[in-house]
Amino acid sequence: MEKNYGLILSTFKSHSILKQDLMLRVETFTFNPFQENTYLLINDDNECWIVDPGMYGVDEEQAMFRFIADNELKPQQIINTHAHIDHVLGIDAMKQKYNIKFGMHRLEEPVLANAGGSAMMFGFNFGATPVVDFFIEENKSLQLGKDEVTVLLTPGHSPGSIVFYYEPGQWAIGGDVLFLGSVGRTDLPGGNQDVLMQSIQSQLYTLPDATVVHPGHGPATHIGHEKKTNPFIRG
Repeated sequence: MEKNYGLILSTFKSHSILKQDLMLRVETFTFNPFQENTYLLINDDNECWIVDPGMYGVDEEQAMFRFIADNELKPQQIINTHAHIDHVLGIDAMKQKYNIKFGMHRLEEPVLANAGGSAMMFGFNFGATPVVDFFIEENKSLQLGKDEVTVLLTPGHSPGSIVFYYEPGQWAIGGDVLFLGSVGRTDLPGGNQDVLMQSIQSQLYTLPDATVVHPGHGPATHIGHEKKTNPFIRG
């Protein structure tokens, strides 16, 4: 029987956590008023990364805690595609609960430093700005057990936006760079439309067409579909 995880909208089904693919799996959750997508990347040993934790408030935090406990997952670290407020709201709760470290690209430091101001602007309750424990570098791999994820630097939406690409599974965690039929906004501090278009062309549209993009908001899409149909940028 499926569990009820309340405010989480998840792709989880009762069978999806079983060790059947022997590769990283993606679990999708939707949090906070911005409907931000938070991801768990899970290996065959039930170790996991928490990507862009956007939980806002106790109910959303507890829903994630229950999911992790019910599926006997072992969080290893937090990795962020970027540091806008809707993607960092749950970082401290996850760090404190699981005693894990938080990493992002160094170029996101000014964005993270402004998180408190962004929270005030949107009327969010937000404590101290999360402390970055390590920096993630582009064109290198992150390793979870036997699995490796490649880091792509994709600025434009924010200066240090990165994408996590997992070639064996033909998917990428794209942050707010590319969406189904759309692209990330560039009117926030550090945004640049020309840079974003170049990032998409050089880093994402060069991936295989079958690659699934799991974005920071909304449904997943495919590289091939966006190259043919995206009204903002064609491949």
